[in-house]
Amino acid sequence: MKKITYLSILLIALFSCENEKTKSYDLVIYNAQIIDAENESISENQSIFISEGEIVEVRKSIENEKFAADRLIDAGGKFVIPGLWDNHVHFRGGDTLVEENKDLLPLFLAYGITTVRDAGGDITPSVMEWKDQIANSELDGPRIFSSGPKLDGDKPAWPGSIKVANEDDIVAALDSLENLEVDYVKTYDGNLSADNYYNIIEETEKRGLKVTGHMPMSADFMKAISLGLDGAEHMYYPLKACSPAADSLTKLDLGYGMIEPLIDTYDPELAAEVFAKMSEENVYVTPTLYIGKTLAEILDVDHQQDSLLNYIGPGIQKTYQDRVEGAKRAKASGSKMREKMEEISVRMIEPLQNAGVKLLAGSDCGAFNSYVYPGESLHGELNALSRAGLSNAQVIKTSIINGPEFLDLGDKYGSVKEGKVADILILDENPLESIDYLKKIKTVIKSGKVYDREKLNTMLENLR
Repeated sequence: MKKITYLSILLIALFSCENEKTKSYDLVIYNAQIIDAENESISENQSIFISEGEIVEVRKSIENEKFAADRLIDAGGKFVIPGLWDNHVHFRGGDTLVEENKDLLPLFLAYGITTVRDAGGDITPSVMEWKDQIANSELDGPRIFSSGPKLDGDKPAWPGSIKVANEDDIVAALDSLENLEVDYVKTYDGNLSADNYYNIIEETEKRGLKVTGHMPMSADFMKAISLGLDGAEHMYYPLKACSPAADSLTKLDLGYGMIEPLIDTYDPELAAEVFAKMSEENVYVTPTLYIGKTLAEILDVDHQQDSLLNYIGPGIQKTYQDRVEGAKRAKASGSKMREKMEEISVRMIEPLQNAGVKLLAGSDCGAFNSYVYPGESLHGELNALSRAGLSNAQVIKTSIINGPEFLDLGDKYGSVKEGKVADILILDENPLESIDYLKKIKTVIKSGKVYDREKLNTMLENLR
């Protein structure tokens, strides 16, 4: 088939405006190769018709068709996939760091991330404001789904968390989260009791809310699953269920001091049973491998030369020192917990995948999480999942398909098809061949709004 030129299509589009039956679109992308990560297939020479931020039609070549379009993009035979999702980020640091957090939003877009799942912090009013502004195209940034404040015990580990000491507190806390119109519920383990953790799960189940997060190390992961737990953030909690020593270690009240003994007693046969149950109950896991590796090596790597440090505000950079000091204390004590946790986490990925457990790609970027930069860190996570044994298609699914499915939004996201939200990446190379090709971004389209490479570079330059 002969190549269609931009001019010929433009003439067709303009001429066809005279026809009353001519369809009009905000944006048309043509000459694209659309990647279907679910089926590991590619559809060649496709045209994508977009209006009001939604994909209206997808079909073969538009040669000799009549239509009107505000903008046409020739994909030039390049590869098209849905925008990436980072399923675990943080906006936090208090009122003094609100603007520095806001400044990070364009970084996500620059790396092809059109949606993030905010996993709780202490600047929720600002995050909700940005969420609305982005949805209304008043602010450049990724779509935000947020848990709002975390639920913790009466002595929360993080500022901004909601204190839960009894069942009445749980009801009040969930009432407040529903009033905030959060997208899911996030638990934390500062000093949240096992009973209150279980009660939170039961109450969210009654209300039809999704719940994920940290689990108190005093709690039983399998019991949490039976009560309706939807997800686990990080690998500590599935790990606990995979050790036959878990019950006896729990009685010693060691908290995270039990992690090394759990690793040492990890039982692959027990793990297979745990993973099968997780798959059966549709429990998601966000492994956060990349931050684990970054923090395990934090004393060995000179991050002062990181190019992305130029985009991070001084206030957020200052928060990075906490992790450095913590690593120094761990080294002085002889603890190898982080290194061993990184190793066992990687080892668990392939069995989880093979059991049918849905993995979520999440970077855990944000203030206090040292040198885990917004945007770049998701690509670090995707590469880590690849090195752990996932195929390229499986890796891509952890971001663009499993992300929306966790929130029951698979009907609107996850593929380039009619009726889906128009969050699209045009890539120079095929990421099914190499996961690194996800970085070769030519154009980002967020809700139908186009960010070409020049526009993305300008946004980044303005952040420096």
